[in-house]
Amino acid sequence: MKIEIPYGDAIDTVELADRNIEQVIIPNSVESADEMETLRGAIFRPMNSPGLDTFLKDRKNILLVVNDATRPTPTGRVMEIIHPMLEGKNFKVIIATGSHRAPTEEEYDFIFGKLYGELKDRVHVHDAKKSECFSLGKTRHGNEMMLNTLVREADAIIPIGSIEPHYFAGYTGGRKCFMPGVAGYDFITANHRLAISRAAQAMVLKGNPVAEEFADAEKLLEKLNIFAIMTVLDGEHRVYAAAAGDLKESFYSLLPKADEVFVVPIQRLADIVVTVAMEPNDIDLYQSQKALDNGKTALKDGGIIILVSACRSGIGSQAFMDLLSSETSCKAVIDKLDREYKLGYHKAGKMAEIGVKAQMWAVTPLDATLIGKAHMRPFDSVSEALNEALREKGPDAKVTFIMDGGMTIPRLAAP
Repeated sequence: MKIEIPYGDAIDTVELADRNIEQVIIPNSVESADEMETLRGAIFRPMNSPGLDTFLKDRKNILLVVNDATRPTPTGRVMEIIHPMLEGKNFKVIIATGSHRAPTEEEYDFIFGKLYGELKDRVHVHDAKKSECFSLGKTRHGNEMMLNTLVREADAIIPIGSIEPHYFAGYTGGRKCFMPGVAGYDFITANHRLAISRAAQAMVLKGNPVAEEFADAEKLLEKLNIFAIMTVLDGEHRVYAAAAGDLKESFYSLLPKADEVFVVPIQRLADIVVTVAMEPNDIDLYQSQKALDNGKTALKDGGIIILVSACRSGIGSQAFMDLLSSETSCKAVIDKLDREYKLGYHKAGKMAEIGVKAQMWAVTPLDATLIGKAHMRPFDSVSEALNEALREKGPDAKVTFIMDGGMTIPRLAAP
């Protein structure tokens, strides 16, 4: 059987015997209606909120909070609907980068689509280290919620987000547009340190210390005047569902829709898992780690997980790489996390947890020596990696392919 593996802008075709293929996992097929109609239906029939026209009436300082290019959020399509309602009003747009870098010109086009030319003079980029921030209050862990001062200056705030399972926060979207989206570096660091907990997992909110702190942030955000616009995309990045209005209600109402798309049942664990980081998760190794974390749920202990990623911008977070390469074993990386923490270490820790139980291999264009220092075995192609994995695991080894590993969560069916 031939299987086509997307790898950046190319396709890497592999051929395997039928006996070796356990499952090819893609996001669940769902029936999406007209995207713009779905968005309009949500925006003009908001939840627990006045209509958008009423919300914007007489507002003097409007702020739109939008994701950067590491999320597939349909910001441009949402803006096509609401931009006419903003004309003649004083509004700004802030890119909720969290701790990420500023977008490139190409990425601005990805975010805003055809409206970028009209919006570019209104766009501000959050810089977690340099942007002036203010305190909105403290969370249960004593962490002070510091947000970009543009949030304080606004009398109407419109966050535009997308919701999918997230490997340590439970889910993206909702309150996450603000924290870490436009939060100060120290607050992001304190929050993400909680991700080291084994309870910080995809789709887990109760008992997850990261999600619980986000819930505290959500409560603090009630002080602000917010009209949220949230979406769920299908496997082709088309709008499947949307909700608008109250920040909390729009978020929670869409979680079942996100599960419908991205949670895929499996019957058995595989000896080998090939997990593909698709755009935008293939922007760098730091973001591609999500595909590893999701892929581990389909892998037997002692198995081999093969990450496929174009890593278009290289490694990503240097702190993440520094921790991985500072120790000679994954166990030592985890032990080091007990002694010190920097932002980015949580991803290294999550990778190291996989490395303790399984082998991590990688098909990327990154330097082989660098990949080796990250406790991954480098390969030039998926075929080469699979052939070697089958030699190691035996001719009857079972292989599972996850075609959008950064977004898709395999879940073992109950016996």
